[in-house]
Amino acid sequence: MLAWSSSGSNGFKGPKKATPYAASVIIRTLYEKIKDFGVKQVDVFVKGVGSGRESAIRSLTQHGIAILSIKDLTPTPHNGTRPPRPRRV
Repeated sequence: MLAWSSSGSNGFKGPKKATPYAASVIIRTLYEKIKDFGVKQVDVFVKGVGSGRESAIRSLTQHGIAILSIKDLTPTPHNGTRPPRPRRV
């Protein structure tokens, strides 16, 4: 891995992290980090939910970077959280 970026490291907090604008800012900072290496092709690992995932991948191609593969690393719960206790009336 040469570089990585996230919405939290770019100063976005709360629900603003999953927006398409935050995704474009992430790709812009990531491109600034990797342009010195001369990267032309990348493997993309996406984690989390939100509308910014697709726009981040689209903005990678706008910067002239070819995408070899896209892998979703979103964690999924096996059993979920404990259910709330029954209400006493």
